[in-house]
Amino acid sequence: MHYTNGVRGRLCLLHFNDINYLRQIIRACPDWFFNELLELLQTNRFILAHYSMIHWELERAHILTKKLKKIAAECNENLHADYIRHMAQYSLEQLGFLDEVLKDERTSARSQGWSRTGTCAVKKGVFVHSCCFSAKGLLIIDGMVSNTVVQYFSFPH
Repeated sequence: MHYTNGVRGRLCLLHFNDINYLRQIIRACPDWFFNELLELLQTNRFILAHYSMIHWELERAHILTKKLKKIAAECNENLHADYIRHMAQYSLEQLGFLDEVLKDERTSARSQGWSRTGTCAVKKGVFVHSCCFSAKGLLIIDGMVSNTVVQYFSFPH
């Protein structure tokens, strides 16, 4: 334990600007690992550091690792609200939902990310679909009315 001017705790080895640099990186890419952050510090800020130092400095800045919440980059909250207002005019018996479900070849995605204390760790991304099966079904208030499953092969564009 170190004492500096009567203040107890670890010495801050990173400059305020270095910590802000890490915050900007994490804001842009919340799913980066310690080794990626260390490499960027070394390459762009000429700082050799250990991952534990990065961990402590981020924790001191109230930035913690959390489970990532993945949201669609194409999401538009205004259009969503317009849709809800429009659909409110119909009763449940008047509605039927036809949906298509695709087998998804998931791209590699990380499940943990960085975020400030009290906020969710969020990363936007386009959902990639490369499918072999397609299933369609009509759902009404009483249950599934019909469904179809089709196998097909998709080729890269």
